[in-house]
Amino acid sequence: MTDIHNAAVLLMTLPEESAGELMAKLDAKQVEQVSIEIARTRNIAADEQEQVIKEFADANPSMAGRGGGLELVKSLIQKALGNNAATTLTNIRQSIEAVPFGFLRNVDSQNLLTYIIDEHPQTIALIMSHLPASFSAEILAGLPEERRLSVVRRIATMGRTNPEIIREVEKGLERRMSSVMSQSFENAGGVEAVAEILNVSDRATERGLLESLGVEDAELVDEIRRLMFVFEDISRFSDKDIQTVLKNVETSQWAMALKGASETLKEKILKNMSERAAETLREEMEYLGPAKRSVVETKQQEIVDVIRKLEDGGEIDINSINEEEELVQ
Repeated sequence: MTDIHNAAVLLMTLPEESAGELMAKLDAKQVEQVSIEIARTRNIAADEQEQVIKEFADANPSMAGRGGGLELVKSLIQKALGNNAATTLTNIRQSIEAVPFGFLRNVDSQNLLTYIIDEHPQTIALIMSHLPASFSAEILAGLPEERRLSVVRRIATMGRTNPEIIREVEKGLERRMSSVMSQSFENAGGVEAVAEILNVSDRATERGLLESLGVEDAELVDEIRRLMFVFEDISRFSDKDIQTVLKNVETSQWAMALKGASETLKEKILKNMSERAAETLREEMEYLGPAKRSVVETKQQEIVDVIRKLEDGGEIDINSINEEEELVQ
C-alpha cells in the first residue's frame, strides 16, 4: 500500500470534522492526491483499517501531547468508532503488546470451544481470563452447564499466575490449533447471496419465497428485502415511479437523504419536481450543511421502507429495474 492510500484510509476512518482538520494541514498537492484516492476507494476492510492506524501510531511515537503510539491509536479509534471501539482496541492492543493468547483473536469461538471443552476447568479459566469479554461469553455459553460454575469460580479467584505457566498453556494450545490457524476460509451463502439471487429471479418466484419465509422469520425477510433494493437504485426508476415516490416522501426527508447520493440520483429527483419544489429542496440541502453519515443512511433507509410499502400496494414495481422487458415485433 502507498502512503497516499494509507492517508486516505486514515482520513476515511475518522469523523468528517476530524478528517477535515487533518487535511487542512496538508499542502494543495497532497490534498488533491489524497482526495482522488478517497474517491477511488469504495470500501475498507476492517483488518486494513486496523493496520493503517497501527502503522501511523508506530511511525509517530512522540507526537506532542498525544502520549505515545498506543494512546494515539486509542484516541483515533474512539473518535472514529465511539461506543463500538472496544473490539478494535482489543485487537490492536494484542498486536502491539503481544498479549497472551493474542493469536486467538482470529479464531472462531466454536473452533476454540472444540479444543478446550474437555480441558481442566482451571486451564479453561486461564484462557478465558485473557480473552475479550464478548469472546469469553461465547465460550462460557458453549460449556456444559455443570462446568460453567467451576470455570467462573476459578476466574474470580485466579489472582496472579506464573508467566511460565501462561506461556506453556499458550504454546500447547497454539500447537494443537495450528491446523485451524493455517486454514483459510471463504464466506459463502448468507443473506447477501439470497438477496442477489432473488434480485434476478422472476417476480412470482420472489414473492412466493419471501411470503413463505416470512411466516417463519419475518425479520430475516426484512433483512433480505433491504439488501435487494438500496437507496441508490432509485436513480434507475422511471419518471412515473419517481413521481409516485415523491408524493409519499416529505421534502425534508429528501434533503437529508440526498446528501449521500450520487449526482445522477439528485438530478433525477430534482427533475421530477416542480421548479419551486426543486428550488426549495436545493435550499434546504444547503441550509442543513454537513451531516453524519449514520444520520443520512437512516433517512435513506426510511425512504427505502416507503418504497417497499408502495411496492406491496402495487403502486410501483421494484423488480422492473432489474429486468429487460421483452420486445414484441
